[in-house]
Amino acid sequence: MSAPQIQIVPSVLPADFSRLGDECQALEKAGVDRIQWDVMDGVFVPNLTFGPDVIAACRPLVDVPFEAHLMVVEPDELLPRYVEAGCELLIVHAEACRHLHRTLGLIRDLGASPAVALNPATPAVAVQHVLDLVDEILVMTVNPGFGGQDYIATMEPKVREVRQMIELSGRDIDLEVDGGIGPSTVAGAAAAGANVFIAGSALFRDPEGQAHAVSEIRALAEAARG
Repeated sequence: MSAPQIQIVPSVLPADFSRLGDECQALEKAGVDRIQWDVMDGVFVPNLTFGPDVIAACRPLVDVPFEAHLMVVEPDELLPRYVEAGCELLIVHAEACRHLHRTLGLIRDLGASPAVALNPATPAVAVQHVLDLVDEILVMTVNPGFGGQDYIATMEPKVREVRQMIELSGRDIDLEVDGGIGPSTVAGAAAAGANVFIAGSALFRDPEGQAHAVSEIRALAEAARG
């Protein structure tokens, strides 16, 4: 199996919500691989963010793919709306799904790519029996709910464990990390086996601009992978 492609995916949580369309266009111009929408319901996590109509309004403005990270307690009911809004990849949390197989199958049936996320305290084994159903696994490197948190370096052994599970499965599954990813942390996550990197604050706060941040994080990830 060839090495998976390094992908840089910004979260729009740090964006100016009054001009989300412009922000998406700027991110596309900066060279990102896709854009992540952190969907929070105020129940599964202590925050409230993007409904499908907001995402749908931005969808025609860019060509870059969208993914929805559904941090919600009842994802099955919301899945069709986010697919209709233009999200090609839907991430659900293992902790939020009563019947994870069924939820991932529903995402596939809706025509989107299924993915599953693990909170920091959730062991890697939670996804061991759904590897045949997913296109991506997300290992959270912060506790979900807010942007700008510090990277939890002790998640790197779990990233490594999930990468080993993927390799044993023989399937082409991306491994994503989300939380505190930037120039000082991306190398550790990449060396552990991640190939998709969610970056929020690091992109929006780079004094040299978003294109510089995307290029720098991508280069550091590539170098760490060897």
